[in-house]
Amino acid sequence: MTLAAENHAVAPRTNWRAILSDAACETLSMMAGITVTVLPDEIPFQGYVTGTVGIAGAVSAIFSLRCSLQAATNMASHMLGVSPEEAAAQHCDAVGEICNIVAGHFKAKIGLGDKCMLSVPTVITGRDYQLRPPARGERLAMQLHDGDERIAIALDIRH
Repeated sequence: MTLAAENHAVAPRTNWRAILSDAACETLSMMAGITVTVLPDEIPFQGYVTGTVGIAGAVSAIFSLRCSLQAATNMASHMLGVSPEEAAAQHCDAVGEICNIVAGHFKAKIGLGDKCMLSVPTVITGRDYQLRPPARGERLAMQLHDGDERIAIALDIRH
């Protein structure tokens, strides 16, 4: 395949927000049993659990997902097929795995699946922290909800 043919296989950046939304919604539905929709506007909210995964290669970016402790525990419960009480200790692993799958699904959907690598997920808990995107870059951010919980996702792309 020529370089020109490869470039046609990569989705235009103007489509990446919709592709990110699809990748997150599909992953959360399949892996965590959560049917989410995208909120039309971002509403200030402070989650307790944040997972991040780096993307390196043809694109350099950081995917992040922020949610409440309850949402993270529910994800772990569904993924492991156990009660929320049994899954409580696994909430960080579940959020990290969801981040890994969303990031991998996203890079495949934009046509860069084999041209990018993912970092090991990192998960942060607490309330008194802020993730700061690179000064020169683009941020694709949105909030998802399932009726009871909100989940904030972002892709910080470095230029």
